[in-house]
Parts: sequence; C-alpha cells; structure tokens
Amino acid sequence: INILNQEFMDKIMDRTEKAELTVLCLIEKDGMYLLQNRVKDDWKGYALPGGHVEKDESFTDAVIREMQEETGLIIQNPKLYGVKQFPGKNGRYVVLLYCCSTFAGTLVSSDEGQMEWIRLEELGKIQTVNDLELLIKVMKSDELNEFDYAEKNGQWEPVIF
Repeated sequence: INILNQEFMDKIMDRTEKAELTVLCLIEKDGMYLLQNRVKDDWKGYALPGGHVEKDESFTDAVIREMQEETGLIIQNPKLYGVKQFPGKNGRYVVLLYCCSTFAGTLVSSDEGQMEWIRLEELGKIQTVNDLELLIKVMKSDELNEFDYAEKNGQWEPVIF
C-alpha cells in the first residue's frame, strides 16, 4: 500500500508548480479609472493598484485589503473578471483581475505611487505600464477572460483569450 501511495503522490507532484498569487483591481467612477503612477523601477508608469494574496487569505479578501492599503478606499462587491499569468522567477505568477465601482473612504496615495483618476481616452497620452491597455481590454470584455504571455521567437508576447 505504501508503494501505491508513493506512486500516486509522485504523479501529483509532477503536475504541480510553485505559483505567486496576486490581485489587481480596476476601480471605476464617472467614466474614469483609478490608476497608480508607480515609481518602482520594476513596473514603472500608470498601473492598476494591487498586491499579493497572503497565506490562507481568500482572493476577494486580498483585493479588498490591498485596495484599502494602496488607495484608502474600501471597495464593495469586487467582481472577478479574468486572470493574467506569466512565468516568474519563482514559478508561475498569477494575477486575479477584479473590477469594482462601489467604494467608500478617502483616496490616498502610498510610497508605491500617486493615485489618480484617469479617463480611458487619456491612456494614450500618459506613460502606462507595458500591458495596461490590453489588460483593461480583457477586464472589460464579455468574451475575453485570460491574459497570458507566450514565448515567440525568443520574445515574450502578450496573448489574450
């Protein structure tokens, strides 16, 4: 019996990988999106606020907590609209994509960057992180729900499903 259990566990372990879980949230108000003008070199430019899911924390609790920490806003009824994933240095990097238009509180910024309300048509006029417009396209589409990166000719290219 121990041999069978070990074989079963070996098969399961062959199909597992490490993953880093994170959340982003598109907060909307009066035709504008709340973006963070990030100052960190690893992901500089206007981006959606977000952060890591803590151990044993639900994804919804994580996005509510992260939005309060980064924006000062207490979001209500966030909805999961998609997933972004790409290979990371410690395994797969998984980003759960939420949208929300109901919130309370006073907007604040953090040491990660200034929070600003930006109209969609203004995105082309400001410095955004590389994939922000595609990311928003996935989040606002009824047909799309996944944002991935695939290696093509030695380059990482965005792919949306």
